[in-house]
Amino acid sequence: MPHDHLRVLAHPLRMRILSLLTGTAMSAAEAARELGETQANTSYHIRRLHDAGLLEVTEEVQIRGGRAKRYRHHPDSGKRLTSRNPGEGKLLTKAIATELLRRAAARAADRPASLTDAELWVDPQLWARMLRQATALSEELHAAAQPPRTPGTVRVSASVALFELTAEHPR
Repeated sequence: MPHDHLRVLAHPLRMRILSLLTGTAMSAAEAARELGETQANTSYHIRRLHDAGLLEVTEEVQIRGGRAKRYRHHPDSGKRLTSRNPGEGKLLTKAIATELLRRAAARAADRPASLTDAELWVDPQLWARMLRQATALSEELHAAAQPPRTPGTVRVSASVALFELTAEHPR
């Protein structure tokens, strides 16, 4: 994926749109209402995400004499963001960190949670197993995502960032 396509995630609203459209397909107007944003702003960001290949059109519906597209995010599209360019990886990491800070402000402090931060040295076989488990966890959560406020669901935050570090210490 070209560098410009990864930059699409540098805007915090786009990360929110991707999360929202994982659980359901929505038009720009529907997404705008859910996110508390203007339709024009949301529509612009949805077009950018679609152009980058991160959203797909799932249907077109007739609305008041016009046509509205409904978009959905397929989590596998993010695999295209894997890059050998360290600058692009930093952009994605920064976008995720910014979104995590926004979500942390809405954390239900009286509910169970899991938060881990560590820089460790581990056995390569254990590391490979942990990566597989984290990938399976992410896939299961994405597959189970429901439309906002579906009865019987809870709103959760899930950010998983596991990666191997170089042996050198950053300066």
